Amino acid sequence: MTLTAFAQRLVDAVGADCVFTSADDVAPWLADWRGMYRGNAQAVVRPRTTEDVAKILALCQSTGTPVVPRGGNTGLCGGATPDASTQNVVLSLDRMNTVRSLDTIANTLVAEAGCILEDLQRAARDANRLLPLSLAAEGSCQLGGNLATNAGGVNVVRYGMTRELVLGVEAVLPNGEILHGLRTLRKDNTGYDLKQLLIGSEGTLGVITAAALRLYAPTPVRQVVIAAVTSPRQALALYELLFAACGPRMQAFEFFTGECVDLVMAHVPDVRAPFGERHPGYVLIELADTTDEQALAALLERVIETAIERDLCADAVVSSTLGQVEAMWKLREEISEAQRADGPHLKHDVSLPIEAIPDFMTSAEARVRRVCPQVRPFIFGHFGDGNLHYNLSRPAGEATDFMAKHGEAITAEVLDEVARYGGSISAEHGIGQLKRASFAKYKSPLELRLMREIKAVFDPAGIMNPGKLL
Repeated sequence: MTLTAFAQRLVDAVGADCVFTSADDVAPWLADWRGMYRGNAQAVVRPRTTEDVAKILALCQSTGTPVVPRGGNTGLCGGATPDASTQNVVLSLDRMNTVRSLDTIANTLVAEAGCILEDLQRAARDANRLLPLSLAAEGSCQLGGNLATNAGGVNVVRYGMTRELVLGVEAVLPNGEILHGLRTLRKDNTGYDLKQLLIGSEGTLGVITAAALRLYAPTPVRQVVIAAVTSPRQALALYELLFAACGPRMQAFEFFTGECVDLVMAHVPDVRAPFGERHPGYVLIELADTTDEQALAALLERVIETAIERDLCADAVVSSTLGQVEAMWKLREEISEAQRADGPHLKHDVSLPIEAIPDFMTSAEARVRRVCPQVRPFIFGHFGDGNLHYNLSRPAGEATDFMAKHGEAITAEVLDEVARYGGSISAEHGIGQLKRASFAKYKSPLELRLMREIKAVFDPAGIMNPGKLL
């Protein structure tokens, strides 16, 4: 196969085994996993070292070649999918998957960006430590993508978003310079925190190649309860009680509606309803601690008894075995898969002040139903940190392209309501291609101007992940 002049320069820089240019080799890298976006690229490059990444970016900047960093391709906003330009180079760090160090005194783990999250969790666990970042795609998502999108997940209530777990990063700037910032210091009060600009930037400022992460003491003692609630407001009152009584032991507080459970039961095998009768909503709560399973179980039982006495939940089931824990979590974790089986959904990953969630759910539904009276809502999320996945499906009996035709008008109603409550149009999935127009609408002019000025400093040639974020 004859290479273009540019492709030959890539080969000369990093080796033929890292550069892929044939149509068959490039095709699998051009679409997002949901099939919403598809673009073009002249090459896929899979370097093995940070120095290789530096050579690639320096070459691309010198030629004005756009670069699209790609992790595990588990994102929901098209942030790792190239645009229509045939000049794009897709840059995958999947071969950079080494754990460089793990320190059980400083409680830090330094890993390369291509590491699968689940592998990093396992590495920490093997060292009797905990890496608390946990999300549904952890078996295939990569650390670099988690950092680029500031991923959230189920443990944010206790441990915070990805950026709160990062002590330092190594990154390559668009001109090929390497930012050597892999510090494991807990305190470094020396000016601007450059790593935080890169975290959440969705590959538009540079390429994170490695990160130093915080580790925690393992919490092998787990107690999970599913509580039935009559309304989001009752769930909020239950959250207040749990937070006051259990403090940092509470690491997850997940809410999902009865419609979500109905969907899971219809499309996912080997799943059982949590109660004998259906309820309007459910809350899954997980407590975790380092020791004393009996004390943790007793604490949870006391709190749930109090909740029932105060009419803060209609019913509750507490786990007694690991199998029950896994079965309870399966009800929550399979919602996305059940939605995919049901057909195209209109997905909104939003965050709100926690106390505003009940009112938002009421008023947002009223607005949506004025536009589409028969829409089917499937609402779930990380209630304890204000994150709702406000997802909507076509009316029963409508064609699967219904949301493609009517989704824009419905989304406008949802996001206007989010803004009215002082929320965010993206809680944990980023902006990517999906939310660019909304990002421009709901961010203030000053914030947008400052972001563009930062972009111009880092990436004056504008080669990094074009068509995303800004």
